[in-house]
Amino acid sequence: MNFFKEIEEKWQNKWYEARIYEAEVNKEKPKLFITFCFPYVNGHLHVGHAFTSLRNDIYARFKRAQGYNVLFPWAWHWTGEPIAGMAKRVAAKDEVMINLLKRTEKVPDEELVKFTDPLYIANYFTNETRIVIKRLGYSIDWRREFTTTSHNKGFSAYVSWQYIKLREKGYVIKGTHPVVWCPRDQSPTGDHDRLQGEGVSPEEIILIKFRFEDSYLVAATLRPETIFGVTNIWVKPDSDLVKIKVNEEKWIVSKETVEKLKGQDFKVEVIEEFKGEKIIGKYAIAPLVNKEIIILPSFFIDPNIGTGIVYSVPSHAPYDYAALRDLKNKPETLQRYGINKEAIDKIIPIHIIDTKGYGEHPAISLVEKMKIKDQTDARLEDITREIYLNEFNKGVMNKLTQEFEGMRVSEAKNKVYEKLLSLGFALKIYDLLSPVLCRCGTRCIVIILKDQWFLKYSEPEWKEKAKLALSKMKIYPEEARNWFINTIDWLDDKACARKSGLGTPLPWDKEWIIETLSDSTIYMPYYIIAKFVNANAIKAENLKKEFFDYVILGEGNIEEVARQCETSPELLNKIREEFLYWYPVDLRTSAKELIPNHLTFYIFHHVALLPESLWPKMIAVNGMLNIEGKKLSKSKGIVITIKEAIEKYGADPLRFYLASLAEGMEDAEWTSKGMEDAINNLQYFYNLALKIISNEEKEMKSSMDSWLISSFQRRIKLATDFLDEFKLRSALVHAFYGVLNDIKWYIKRSETINSKLLKNILKDWLILLSPFIPHICEELWNKLGEKNFIVLAKWPSYDPSLIDEEVEAREILIAKIYDDISNVRKLKGKVSKIYVYLPSSKKYELFRKVKEKIMNKIDRRELIKEMQKEIKDVDEKKISKLVIEMYEHYFSLEEKLRNVIEKAENIDEVVAEELKKMLEKEQMICEIHEEEKAKYDPLNKAERSLPFKLGFYLE
Repeated sequence: MNFFKEIEEKWQNKWYEARIYEAEVNKEKPKLFITFCFPYVNGHLHVGHAFTSLRNDIYARFKRAQGYNVLFPWAWHWTGEPIAGMAKRVAAKDEVMINLLKRTEKVPDEELVKFTDPLYIANYFTNETRIVIKRLGYSIDWRREFTTTSHNKGFSAYVSWQYIKLREKGYVIKGTHPVVWCPRDQSPTGDHDRLQGEGVSPEEIILIKFRFEDSYLVAATLRPETIFGVTNIWVKPDSDLVKIKVNEEKWIVSKETVEKLKGQDFKVEVIEEFKGEKIIGKYAIAPLVNKEIIILPSFFIDPNIGTGIVYSVPSHAPYDYAALRDLKNKPETLQRYGINKEAIDKIIPIHIIDTKGYGEHPAISLVEKMKIKDQTDARLEDITREIYLNEFNKGVMNKLTQEFEGMRVSEAKNKVYEKLLSLGFALKIYDLLSPVLCRCGTRCIVIILKDQWFLKYSEPEWKEKAKLALSKMKIYPEEARNWFINTIDWLDDKACARKSGLGTPLPWDKEWIIETLSDSTIYMPYYIIAKFVNANAIKAENLKKEFFDYVILGEGNIEEVARQCETSPELLNKIREEFLYWYPVDLRTSAKELIPNHLTFYIFHHVALLPESLWPKMIAVNGMLNIEGKKLSKSKGIVITIKEAIEKYGADPLRFYLASLAEGMEDAEWTSKGMEDAINNLQYFYNLALKIISNEEKEMKSSMDSWLISSFQRRIKLATDFLDEFKLRSALVHAFYGVLNDIKWYIKRSETINSKLLKNILKDWLILLSPFIPHICEELWNKLGEKNFIVLAKWPSYDPSLIDEEVEAREILIAKIYDDISNVRKLKGKVSKIYVYLPSSKKYELFRKVKEKIMNKIDRRELIKEMQKEIKDVDEKKISKLVIEMYEHYFSLEEKLRNVIEKAENIDEVVAEELKKMLEKEQMICEIHEEEKAKYDPLNKAERSLPFKLGFYLE
């Protein structure tokens, strides 16, 4: 491993010295512009970031080898609350944050004292992470690097230009909307400004009022139609409840509800505060059903969600049944709160919804079936969701639901709410159905925000353009397309600015700062501009609105724009030409979790600001990376940083292992054992390559040469096709393991080794592997005596004229029977002799007939009937059994085998003879017998032999 790290540093230095990844306009080559979502630098990047971003580098290296002019740039995201929030927490001597920075981020004490300055934090992690990304060996054009926020005047000017354009087109509006709000920062909190709760949005919930003494107990629900099944009310005993005055009514809710109500335009006056246990055992009156129900203790309630008051429907709500069962099973709880056991025994679940597939009490059935332990069992969430969806889509209200009997639940939900509303027993508010924490550590709420700036994603015309762009794009994997479509459909107006954190001020309302997900939608053109700003060809402060109008949209008089921006027309023209050469973006990669926000915003903003010819071409997403079976989480300490992984394993072993994990949207599983196995496999490969290189180059031809050449051509085609389809794991399986196993088989099967052939194959093999493990391949390439960099070598082309299907079929059959014999040898222990049995000529004739009928689409039953009619001289039962065996055997064969084996003359005889040679090399005695002439066959193996499936017996 240390050796791998040594060669990595050596070749990285040589690549950067040679500036081979600095991409310039070259109209003689097809171009490829690929980008990764720039990472947020509030800490070291972890191996999950590498799992996603590595795909860019593999694809970039592959396409570069295919002759593409590839631009792969990189930048750093500073915008938003995370860095600013971290600085505030460090300044406040927050022990949790300080310990996290010391333990997980490994920040030295002498650096930590400076972390009260958000800019220092941003620069510190940017510098640390740049080193790590370079150590990974990414083929990045670092001349185009930039950071975000107003501290980068050029980027900030570009973001300001975007928002001026969006506002001119009516896509940025001032309005009143429910938003996720941080009470501490006094700002909307977007997904990327959250410690917890990414993807959670305000949702309408219904408040239902239960008469209680001189007040109302106000319970929150998503299912007002279930009021007919209510049996009791739940309150958390240790929760803080308040009696409040709201519009001349007195309500009882959790203390946490007060700020939510105030934020949604309710006038609230707190009258009294008390613990939940004060009202346990008392009774309230349920609306519509007009009956007294008891108030009981439960422990599954979160006072931050809803109102802290929950009404219980144990027939249809799993949490309610589990909590009720807990009370019946724990008399000490009843005793503690002075509840009479008879009151609990009287509570009988009330069935109010009929749903196909469910019994009388679906919640009870599923809780018992799943063996739910108690009301704290996490699985309750899943079965709650299952029942809710099934009852909403398929349920029908029954006779206990008054005038709603026979109505579908999907219709009754609103009708019941409307009746409750008309009687003064219900209203709606917005809430968050799961916890959201701001980066500053504060729990967020929903408020109705007035005079806030929003991106008008609800605009139908904008949605249609986004769908048009999506329809013309490649999406990998294709199954992700529907997720994009659904996001476009449900996406509503989104707050685009906040009042705290780092970022670019709104150009027309500078008290607001454009938030983190809103300044990172269409920054890719700035990679092209940044090269010129970083080289001081144009000053950042001269990037006026007119500059972007001309460079990106081609608008304006070049002479006038040059004068306004204090530059030359020639430079403006050069930047414009470079933009038009590289744009549009050919590939954008990200983890799947960004589909509901960043990646969809990326599409929206491109169609809003750019002509159709410049819309994105392809988006590729992947799953998340789990660590040792657990979800990656820095706060919980379940994390491996890229820096740690490179220090421990090296860059190429890390690249190799990550590339070998899941593809598509499947989540990947990191294990220490998997990583160690990857290192061992790389070490084996490296040693094998060194051996091939060191062997004297002799062209001692072998009967296996044509097979190795043919097999390697297939590997080239498969690896190339999979890379083109962005199936990188599948490509690696063939490029590494496939070729490695082929060479092992070649060496095992050959009586003489053609070292010249192996060396020629090694050259192309190294090129196939160089996108994945470029440092190791570069070192071996150099040892082969090659003068140029392997990273600039031409990709091997597939040559179909070198394919030998018969030889490949032969080796597949030999390998299959050899493996079968080896497995039996392991079980039997000592073996003195092996008998191999060739099937009779009649079986070959029968196999041909079976195949013909299969080709004619005859099913198995008809096939047996026809064969019994055609073959008269064999017992019907025996024919039936043999035909079934051949039918199943045919479909068990690889497709390429089916097409080849019958054309090859005496292939089974060749297989048997070659197998015998192999076994005799291992000091085994082997005899070959034809089925009809087999004199020694104690287990009837000859009779069981089939064409292309020889029988064998080990003695």
